Order: sequence, then C-alpha cells, then structure tokens
Amino acid sequence: MKILLVEDEALLRHHLKTRLSEHEQTVDATADAEEALYRAREYHHDIAIVDLGLPGMSGLDFIRQLRSLGRTLPILILTARGNWQDKVEGLSAGADDYLVKPFQFEELEARLQALLRRSVGLVQARVTAGPLQLDLNRKQALVDEQPLPLTAYEYRLLEYLMLHAQQVVSKDRLMEQLYEHDDERDPNVIEVLIGRLRRKLDTACALQPIDTVRGQGYLFTERCR
Repeated sequence: MKILLVEDEALLRHHLKTRLSEHEQTVDATADAEEALYRAREYHHDIAIVDLGLPGMSGLDFIRQLRSLGRTLPILILTARGNWQDKVEGLSAGADDYLVKPFQFEELEARLQALLRRSVGLVQARVTAGPLQLDLNRKQALVDEQPLPLTAYEYRLLEYLMLHAQQVVSKDRLMEQLYEHDDERDPNVIEVLIGRLRRKLDTACALQPIDTVRGQGYLFTERCR
C-alpha cells in the first residue's frame, strides 16, 4: 500500500512515516498541500492521510481539489478539531473517514486497512486464492495455513497483485509500491522479485498465478476472495 501523507507537524509526520514504513507501507510524506496535489497528479497512491490544519491551502481545499481531479482513493482525515460540524464538513468535502488527535497508532492502522479493504471490495482481512492466503493485518503470506517466507519487498508486490487480481499492473505501478517518489528506481528489480515470487509459490503450492503481459506488466490470474 502506498500512502500519501499530508501533515505539517514535523514530529508527527516523521513518527507516522516511520511507523507505517515499519508495517510494510510505502509512505510519500509532505507538509504542504500544494506539493501533495502535485504528487497526487504525478504518482499513484492507494490511500491518503490528510491533516486539516495545513498552512496555505487547507486540508479541506486539498481534498476538494483532489476529488475534482477524479482521484477516487480513500482519504482519512487527521485533525485536532473534534466537533461534529468539522467531521461533517470533512466528509462532505470528499473524505472517507475521520480520526481526531491525539490517537493511537493501532487505531490509525486499523482504519487504513479497513478503508483499503473497502476500496477493493473486501470485507475481511484475509485474501484467498486457492491454498494461498494473505493476512493483511499481520502482513504475512500463508500456504495451507503455513507461513510462506517472503522478504518485505516480495510481500508488498504479492499483496498488491492479489488485491488487484485480474487486472494488468504495470512495472511503474509496482515500483511505486516499493519506492518513494524521489528514490532511484531500477525496473530490473521488479523482474527479479517477480521471478523469486514465482519460484516460491511454485515450490510451496504448485501455484503459478502471475502472468507477464508483454509490454504492459503483470497479471495475477487466480480469482481472489
């Protein structure tokens, strides 16, 4: 999951980016709504976390502009404002959920996972394709309930492909799941990781669900539920 984090409080932004990264998320963090809008135009994100009290363009205006661009990603508002009028205004602007500061990180993580599941049509925290399962909360792959050893990058790619099963996913989109927007990117890394994933899945459960679509990307062919 790639997260766009828009938070002007430096310590909180650093803390959230660190904790989310430790939970195998890729975080694109900025303190500025104008910069965030540029990144939203140029890069793909799966979910956004937006503080309302931003300098310059407000969080509400950012959300409205993001929606006006046709971006449908889930948006979670973070704010110190706790009255119901602010909640209604935020949700009316196009946000999907609302979390009042101070908050526990575990609640933030649970809300993000719920929003992500809802956005891809899932109701549970497990994705299943034959004997293969992903536990989205524990960030773990299992085959017949036994853990499948994957590196953090391998897991991120498998999770994204399974959550977008039956859809062709480009190399660029997969690289965005691994790297922040200003990191150097090597498309050969994707080929290496896909190759390792295929070998591990074939060895563990004789499953070969990842097809290469020439010139376009990769397709997870097993129907997930």
